[in-house]
Amino acid sequence: MNRRQTCEDPEPSERVPAGHLLVPVRSGPLGHAVRVFRTPLGERTAVAFTTEQRLAAVLSPAQPWIALAEPALRALTEPLGITALTVDPQLAAPAPTPLPDDRAEHTSPSWCGAPLRPSPARAA
Repeated sequence: MNRRQTCEDPEPSERVPAGHLLVPVRSGPLGHAVRVFRTPLGERTAVAFTTEQRLAAVLSPAQPWIALAEPALRALTEPLGITALTVDPQLAAPAPTPLPDDRAEHTSPSWCGAPLRPSPARAA
């Protein structure tokens, strides 16, 4: 029997080493801690990116990160019960648009018709 090998991408659930990854972190009193995220279904997942541009596009250029190999990232998160790893996630929500300067000066929300006034004291 002649078996042809195909060059297919592995299934997302297959554990294949991803190599050098950029992992978002947050600073704490004892150093850096890996940021943990949730999938759209609510499952906790470790997140990593393959390039600085992808990380900045999703989390912002100011997001601190460290370089880790995939086995090291899994070793850090498995004691927390996190077995999922999401590589290069994309932002699911549109970026917020800033308010025009003239609207930013208003102190009351647009749904509020008039400024709040103190209610008169009731006689007991």
